[in-house]
Amino acid sequence: MMRLGRAALRWGRGGIATAVPRRGAEVQVGGDSGGIAEILMNRPHARNSLGKVFVDELFSALEQLRFDEKVRVVVFKSKVKGVFCAGADLKEREKMDDAEVGHFVKRLRNLMDEIAALPVPTIAAIDGYALGGGLELALACDLRVAASSAKMGLIETTRGLLPGAGGTQRLPRCVGVGLAKELIFTGRQIDGHEAASMGLVNHAVPQNEEGDAAYQRALTLAKEILPQAPIAVKMGKLAINRGIEVDIASGMAIEGMCYAQNIPTRDRQEGMAAFREKRPPQFIGK
Repeated sequence: MMRLGRAALRWGRGGIATAVPRRGAEVQVGGDSGGIAEILMNRPHARNSLGKVFVDELFSALEQLRFDEKVRVVVFKSKVKGVFCAGADLKEREKMDDAEVGHFVKRLRNLMDEIAALPVPTIAAIDGYALGGGLELALACDLRVAASSAKMGLIETTRGLLPGAGGTQRLPRCVGVGLAKELIFTGRQIDGHEAASMGLVNHAVPQNEEGDAAYQRALTLAKEILPQAPIAVKMGKLAINRGIEVDIASGMAIEGMCYAQNIPTRDRQEGMAAFREKRPPQFIGK
């Protein structure tokens, strides 16, 4: 078992990954299906707000997952009922001087970039409040699923701030410039249905008695991705992420380069053989 940062990752029976805390880690990495890893946010006393230690734990969890070939999908989930992530830890923030604030917000921005840069698909399961930095975290994921009762918003302007961990950039790319400006300028909170109607989340589902309806839908989505060719999925993600930032001709070139990397894979050969033999393919990620 290797140790990274404050937590170590152990792969146990059934392909389940579990973080073994060295001393009260607030982030765990787990999963109930082989190939699906879960980052379980569990800071109940502060509603999963993004404080220094909690951010360090998230960085540690990402580091454990980045190069693990067993991981094919990552789900971000809260273990705190009714809350996904309440945003920045403002109680901690008010004790910082201006220089410390600037440094910490830059670190938050780096965290969101690290989430976005994970090579495998990521899904945010929003079963409660996702405000400020909490919504920025969800925006850094590839896909978002929300309970219809969840509340989301970039509320920074109501606190004399503006989104500083990617919200001003990722929200417009997600819902369009006009809607993003309206949501950021007003600091408005919206529910899951409203978020789905504007494309902020992929799916909105009625909340269940256990309070984990979004997580259950996210898990279903992850299991739908899981059997697909891992390298092809990774290259598809890379092509989309890089291509969306450039003109269409450059995007086509990026797609071509990603496709070229997929051509010599054993999984592509397996896909062709399975089609020819009329059987389900068995992809191995090579």
